[in-house]
Amino acid sequence: METILFLAHPDLDSKPPRVAFEALHAAVRLREEFGAELHVGLIGADLEQTAGRMAGCGASSFLGAADPELGVSRYGTDLSALQAIVEKVAPTLIVAPATSRFSRVMPGLAVRAGGRIDTHITALGGTGIDGSPAPAAGADATGLTVERWYYRQRMRARLTRSARPWILLVDAGAFPEWKGDAGAVTLTEVAPWPAGTPGSDQTRTKVLGEQDGESGAQTIRPEADVLLVAGAGWAKKQADGETHLGRAEELILGFLGGAKASLGSSKSLVDQSSEGHAILSCLSHLNQVGQTGTTPRHPKGLATCCHGEEPHVVGWRFIQERRAVNLDANCGWARGKADVLYVADAFQVMEKVNEMLSR
Repeated sequence: METILFLAHPDLDSKPPRVAFEALHAAVRLREEFGAELHVGLIGADLEQTAGRMAGCGASSFLGAADPELGVSRYGTDLSALQAIVEKVAPTLIVAPATSRFSRVMPGLAVRAGGRIDTHITALGGTGIDGSPAPAAGADATGLTVERWYYRQRMRARLTRSARPWILLVDAGAFPEWKGDAGAVTLTEVAPWPAGTPGSDQTRTKVLGEQDGESGAQTIRPEADVLLVAGAGWAKKQADGETHLGRAEELILGFLGGAKASLGSSKSLVDQSSEGHAILSCLSHLNQVGQTGTTPRHPKGLATCCHGEEPHVVGWRFIQERRAVNLDANCGWARGKADVLYVADAFQVMEKVNEMLSR
């Protein structure tokens, strides 16, 4: 029988990220499917709130490595704390959210535990995924099959492993959030380092603080429900023959604030800065969505002043509901790439939307 260990950590605000509850949903589903034993392991400075929010997941035990040194992400201290939890539970399967913190340290944990790791997991199941047969070669005795993507989400593979422990890093947006009952739990303390305090080899990396990206304002919000994509049309001449970058930025930031949305961009817009053209100051190449950019996973997406060409739309693969605003009724979005296309001026549309959001 499999023993499943779910690992998570709170963010700086002492709350777990949304992807942690999505990964917990995957772990709970595995527990139910295999009749396995589930354990929850947490690392951080203050774990009571995080553990309480996961109280109803059906875990046999909750283990926590709590220490002020674990309040920030550091490879050495994180690895030591996670290894201590793994040694306590001796799991065969380890499920964890693909946060930047865990994505950095989990490969090291796989080496320390003598196991294997697969990242970017987007689906898993016992007898294959979505009713399809599981791979036969090297089949796992339990029949566990996982699905992951390669090459910027253009190729997907379904695979099994017989090696244990098997670490699975679950991508954001791949599973629904676990929404069980919160409550009080008994948190078993695990010493993250044997000597009582971490050694100099674990703390030689010093965390000085955080720095905003090039765009200054926080425009990338992976946990937002809505993605707003700005295309090159925002920077072009409008009906009066003039460009209105200041007004465009005001409307975009107004929508981001009112809808708590995340901002994406087409390659053509962010590339204008390298060509010497003025662009929106709230944008950088980090906002780029598409073939050479990112593939975000938001429930809804709204494209504005963007033609919807295939190199860009491939980045919308995981957006569940797509809408677009464009003056061209024959743009790419009109060819089956959007659920709804508004043939209208994006300046006028966003001004009206922001007015409604402010009420």
